[in-house]
Amino acid sequence: MMDRRQLLGLATTLATSLWLPRSAWSQVNFGSDPFALGVASGSPTHDGVVLWTRLVQSGGLLPPQDIAVRWELAHDAQFKRMAASGQVRAVAALAHSVHVEVAGLEPDRWYHYRFLVGDAVSATGRTRTFPAAGAVVKRLRLGYASCQHWEHGYYSAYRHMRGEDLDAVMFLGDYIYEYSGSSRGVRRSNPGPCATLDEYRARYAHYKSDPDLQRMHMACPWLMTWDDHEVQNDYAGSTPGFPGGEGVDFAARRAAAYQAYYEHMPLPASVLTQALAGLGQGAEMRIYGRVPYGNLATLYLLDDRQYRDPQACTKDGRFGAGTVNPATCALWNEPRRTLLGNAQEQWLDRSFGEDKALWNVLGQQTVFGQRDYRPGPDRLFSNDGWDGYAAARTRLTDSIQRNQLVNPVILGGDVHANWVGHVKADYARADSAAIGVEFCGTSITSHGGSNERMDSMLAENPHFVFADRERRGYGVVEFTPKQLTTTLRAVTDVTQADSGIETLAKFTVQQGRALLERT
Repeated sequence: MMDRRQLLGLATTLATSLWLPRSAWSQVNFGSDPFALGVASGSPTHDGVVLWTRLVQSGGLLPPQDIAVRWELAHDAQFKRMAASGQVRAVAALAHSVHVEVAGLEPDRWYHYRFLVGDAVSATGRTRTFPAAGAVVKRLRLGYASCQHWEHGYYSAYRHMRGEDLDAVMFLGDYIYEYSGSSRGVRRSNPGPCATLDEYRARYAHYKSDPDLQRMHMACPWLMTWDDHEVQNDYAGSTPGFPGGEGVDFAARRAAAYQAYYEHMPLPASVLTQALAGLGQGAEMRIYGRVPYGNLATLYLLDDRQYRDPQACTKDGRFGAGTVNPATCALWNEPRRTLLGNAQEQWLDRSFGEDKALWNVLGQQTVFGQRDYRPGPDRLFSNDGWDGYAAARTRLTDSIQRNQLVNPVILGGDVHANWVGHVKADYARADSAAIGVEFCGTSITSHGGSNERMDSMLAENPHFVFADRERRGYGVVEFTPKQLTTTLRAVTDVTQADSGIETLAKFTVQQGRALLERT
């Protein structure tokens, strides 16, 4: 393990350009395309963006030394009008991944980028900076997606997403699945579960080999957060989930998973708050944050896995998720239980108090509104999402009201289904006012379920106006100063690589009114 000084030096190396002579980066001979995992960009601000790639070799290992890589950013796809360029190390300790933090760019501009090493040139990606805070903006088109189990289907949804003219994609978790095997598998993944760093790295590399996923990463910047399967099903903070954790040192597993996540995502080095050594000691990897999109919107990314308390009253005392009748669970209404952690809750409350945007978009992992699975007076809730942390949800809705947050919009994933509803001030009262809207998206591929009981579910939970478990796809939200329009897009058949797509439903919300209208 490196000490803190060495690791801070490594972070500096990753975040800055290293001007090296050409001989330092042209001597590596690759037997196959070193950019086979594609390129990506993310973490956009008004004057910067993170560019990502990872060097690989088919059928062989790269040398254990760092490799210098050249990067170029241009105003045009032919790279005739250069905006910035430099050289950076693909660090062996980070699986030869590259994270270039480009700063000093013009706001609200599209750019093209690529990487070069030896005689190899990567594919060209397209990225952008966001408008500066307070700048007058007329439109934002934001895609949201989650849950892309490799074995459950093809990523044809991303092929169609490329035609949506998006400014950015918000990915809301379950980029990989740590287990493999499926009774209804369409294509095969790496065998066995992930528990070590090498196993997580191999799983990411396998997922990132998909051409439709690669091309969508190349189309625009992504804003990233995670859920449970980037580590282990239903894990909660430092507590393992279930199943798949038997005989495994969970602290080491989580550290390996977090490192592999960083290695494969367009994230800045600052997310490693205590560098790599800190991950092994339980230090946070801070991925939550916010970024303004001019005066039009503020985009929040939350993390409801890393800091949460364990799920309450799971059957037989085991770890992980379950459905619970809160009347039989004394821990259910414990007011101190948290889903986001105290520090993130306090940061979010302060941020709400400072926000002046027309729309405030919270990208988080799961369904926000209450979902009672049992018709009638008795109740049955999932203990893994916001329903299992009702006091934490109330603190968030109280913060929205206390800070008079304008036009809150909550996006989610996790449940492999579309849920569209009104965010209520108090879910315990049927007549409670709506204070925002939510769009929980379906999965890219991961199995959902049947709509057989959906009518009764909607009747029991009338703050939701639409739900569908059977279709796979993504959502697109278009924001303007006057309204938002959300379009739910669903592929025709996720088991077909060339699947078509259709619009499942479309909703509008007028600025200043927390009211969903189906169009």
